[in-house]
Amino acid sequence: MKGFLVRRLIMAIPVLWGATALIFIIMNVLPGSIAEVILGGQGGEAGILTPWSKLQLEKELGLDRPLYLQYLSWLGHALRGDMGVSLWTGKSVASEVTNRLLMTVQLALLSVLIGALVGVPIGIITAIKQDRWPDYTLRLMTIMLLALPTFWMGLMVILIGSRYFEWIPPIGRNLIWEHPGAALIQLIWPALAIGSHEAARNARMTRSSLLEVLREDYIRTARSKGLREQVVYVRHAVRNSLIPVVTIIGLAFAGTLGGTVVLEQVFAIPGLGTLLINSIQVRDFIMVQGIVFWYAIIFIVVNLATDLVYGWLDPRISYR
Repeated sequence: MKGFLVRRLIMAIPVLWGATALIFIIMNVLPGSIAEVILGGQGGEAGILTPWSKLQLEKELGLDRPLYLQYLSWLGHALRGDMGVSLWTGKSVASEVTNRLLMTVQLALLSVLIGALVGVPIGIITAIKQDRWPDYTLRLMTIMLLALPTFWMGLMVILIGSRYFEWIPPIGRNLIWEHPGAALIQLIWPALAIGSHEAARNARMTRSSLLEVLREDYIRTARSKGLREQVVYVRHAVRNSLIPVVTIIGLAFAGTLGGTVVLEQVFAIPGLGTLLINSIQVRDFIMVQGIVFWYAIIFIVVNLATDLVYGWLDPRISYR
């Protein structure tokens, strides 16, 4: 186990480096610079954005240096735990990302929880009732949910709520351990929009995996011994069929962290996705670098945790 963890941690180093290097190149390839945004956004006064003023501001921000020196400077500070200061707001990148990350994480957790608690039982039911009316009905429902974009469902929630119930989504930064009621009211609708999509995907994966397991020889052997169907399903079939489902759920959590960008905008949630969009718009590559760095760490940790869950579900899997 220790050797496995050490290898995975070593493999994480090039992943983090590649992610930060790639986003640095992309941000510098895009047209425009943060100096132009800052000078061009000060009340729209004529004459502020000039070639000379742009060069002066870029020199103050350190943007006049060669790109490789800028990246190496950022990387050196990042290795010491210093993610830098936002070029747009002047605030610490670490503190900004941490504050926004908490909002996004609780939305992602709630969405994945809804997807797992709803999707997995539906998948089990459709597999047990294969080719009968519950199977056809629930499969049709999952296909419809997969076809509906999450942002469209979020917009429909706001439209119906505001028009017929005089309701608008609450705004602000509500953490569930500080204000559980307000946080739940704020997050439940975007979480349902994302969670319904994840539930449909989990249901289809669970059904496919469980049907495959039910055709295995050891399932027929268990039935031939006279075991009840409930015992066959619970002790033998369902647990062994959950490995691909765990993979989907683990990747869904990591993907949901990045996929909440649009719904955070729709429901005015001050999360990491909103911060990422705003930073890209003003070309604040220091902030974007910090956000991508944390996204990469989360993906690595989630993938590692998913692999460890495999061993718990199937004792035949060993880590050497």
